[in-house]
Amino acid sequence: MTTETKAAAKPGPRERLLDAARKLTYTQGVGVGVDAILKQADVARRSLYQHFGGKDGLLVEVIRVAAAEDEERYRVAIEAGGTDPRARIMSVFDVLTRIVSSPDFRGCRYIAADLALTDPDHPVHAETHAYRQWLHEILRAELEGLPHPHPDRAADELLFIVEGALISGATRPEVDSGRIARRLAERVLDAG
Repeated sequence: MTTETKAAAKPGPRERLLDAARKLTYTQGVGVGVDAILKQADVARRSLYQHFGGKDGLLVEVIRVAAAEDEERYRVAIEAGGTDPRARIMSVFDVLTRIVSSPDFRGCRYIAADLALTDPDHPVHAETHAYRQWLHEILRAELEGLPHPHPDRAADELLFIVEGALISGATRPEVDSGRIARRLAERVLDAG
């Protein structure tokens, strides 16, 4: 293997910073120190400022990247539900069940970031809000397809259940949060 091939195979500083920050902020929270991120990424401090403008910019990008991946995961789940809106919604809760029962599940990075970053104007909050709004909208669209008489309210209720399952999955892993969430979601769909 030539030196050029080795260099091409190793991710650049931006990707290493993102990867390190994603892992460390998930396992240790958004309060993890910059030095720990830099050490894990094996990059100089200058790279952080060059690529992200600082830790806040890095945190925003971490949330954006995670949200894009989670959105794709939910899109795939909905498509797996076929054409029936009820089955499509329940597929979201099947994915949620797998997420919260995973041995490496540490909670919801969006909720954790919102709670840790107490400045209401922190730019991460705009990203977490946008992610929640996206999830609300896809649930509402499926509820309209049922048709559900109160799709907006029901989407709020389903999102509340999702977030509750994510919190409970992290704080009470002995409880089958995913199955409980699925049962509650069925009640929302049946309540009409």
